[in-house]
Amino acid sequence: MGTPLDDAGLDTIFRTARTFNGYTDQPVTEADIRKIYDLLKMGPTSANQQPARFVWCTSDAAKEKLAQCASGTNPDKIRQAPASVVIGMDENFHEELPWLFPHTDAKSWFTGDADKRKEHAFRNSSLQGAYFIIAARAIGLDTGPMSGFDPEQVNAAFFGDEPNVKVNFISTLGHGDPETIFDRSPRPEFEKFNRIV
Repeated sequence: MGTPLDDAGLDTIFRTARTFNGYTDQPVTEADIRKIYDLLKMGPTSANQQPARFVWCTSDAAKEKLAQCASGTNPDKIRQAPASVVIGMDENFHEELPWLFPHTDAKSWFTGDADKRKEHAFRNSSLQGAYFIIAARAIGLDTGPMSGFDPEQVNAAFFGDEPNVKVNFISTLGHGDPETIFDRSPRPEFEKFNRIV
């Protein structure tokens, strides 16, 4: 059993953490990126599928390529952030299951069923995208997840040689500038969307 986090830890990950629209000039390093991945990969996925594929955009050229795929105010957010990440999903994740989940022949559960693979890839890469946000917060960084982009453009730009990989969502990453956040939107009370049966 794990040790419960104290209030400061819960604040860092959930209660006072925010989605940022802009960042300070402090860089995101390769060491930061590797730290985030080494945490997020430990989060559970069905049969340890690990379908998420991450492209970390840190160069101006890579950020510009991603910005060209985004809409609304997102292009400037991407250009100005120290880093951005494309969270993709490998719809052929089952090819990796023999070593990721060696307890049984899990690959056979998905062979020949593209719709089932797509469903599982989306669900579990979404989980991994959420783990990315939590891991970034846990090491003192902030994120700006977004869905305002053209998925076909992103796929062509970043996964053109991997047609089995599709984008799920994208996010900026850095040390958040408090001046760029909005007032917190409402959060529902337990009774609004929960039932205990």
